[in-house]
Amino acid sequence: MLRHSDIWEAIDRLAAKHNLSPSGLAKQAGLDATTFNKSKRSTRDGKLRWPSTESISKILAATSSNLSDLLNELPNAATTITQRIPVIGFAQAGDNGYFDDAGYPTGSGWEEIVFPDIGDPNAYALMVSGDSMEPLYRDGDRIIISPVANIRGGDRVVVKTGKGEIMAKELVRRTAQRIELRSINLEYENPVLPTAEVEWIARILWASQ
Repeated sequence: MLRHSDIWEAIDRLAAKHNLSPSGLAKQAGLDATTFNKSKRSTRDGKLRWPSTESISKILAATSSNLSDLLNELPNAATTITQRIPVIGFAQAGDNGYFDDAGYPTGSGWEEIVFPDIGDPNAYALMVSGDSMEPLYRDGDRIIISPVANIRGGDRVVVKTGKGEIMAKELVRRTAQRIELRSINLEYENPVLPTAEVEWIARILWASQ
């Protein structure tokens, strides 16, 4: 299981590896200098705060690193528990036979990637294609999705419609009648879908290059 303290320590080590402080790493990545401060790693009431996938993506780009490089900075990286996660492309995901009615991966045709254990044996990955999710997710990135994770407004999600369309958006609001979404790429429209037309919706947990 990937622990909160482990991922923050890996970020600190990645910064040091490039002769940077955590705040220096944040600034080099175009983030607010306080993004990785120790005071930002939990809320005032003690709730753990995790780094966003967007901030992770930016520091990897800023240091010419990839996700494997960051994972190598985890404490006891050699013994980190991993899981094999099925992955397919966005275009394939809209076809029949890859998901059951609840949005769990099924059938054949999936490839696999090795990823740190995230505690969800049903997690899967989709390979991004095109520019509809830029600048957060780019062509070739893999987004890790959990069909069982709780979803709240503001979460980034993948939605499959009854027509077979797969889209990655930010959830604005979900009611019994409709699901309001916000496009990650501002050049695309913000869909509002009747709930009855949505086959399933699942939360994006992570992204890797």
